[in-house]
Amino acid sequence: MFTIIVGLICGLLFGSGMIISGMVDPAKVTAFLNISGDWDPSLMFVMGGALAVFTPIYHLVIKKRGRALNGEKFSWASNTQVDGTLIAGAAVFGIGWGLAGFCPGPVMASLGGGSLTIFIFLASMLTGTAAARHYLRGAFPLPFLGRYKSSSSA
Repeated sequence: MFTIIVGLICGLLFGSGMIISGMVDPAKVTAFLNISGDWDPSLMFVMGGALAVFTPIYHLVIKKRGRALNGEKFSWASNTQVDGTLIAGAAVFGIGWGLAGFCPGPVMASLGGGSLTIFIFLASMLTGTAAARHYLRGAFPLPFLGRYKSSSSA
């Protein structure tokens, strides 16, 4: 129950921050990403503020602990290699973010608004996630991205 309550509080804080900062507004996001046109730097301050709060907490509290508040052990990513799959995934994410003005966090915070655009984006995002999982399992190759090699086939 403690884990659920902590998750709920964190989700509410995150969603509220996304809404208050304007990060759920696709027009604001695309204006931030448009550095060669009518650039809106305000989201840079949102991200800078988030880093200003998180960075000291990470280094002074989280990094020193072996376990979360609920007692679960922290698990860090084991694959830290920068490869074609990582770069291609980051590029696809960035292109989608730039074209639509949405990314997963703000979309989840916007679901309560009932916008059809948000639901269409969410369906597209879930479809893309399913396709990526098939690709990562080797279910279909994408020659222009290189074939993903799982650890079992190496």
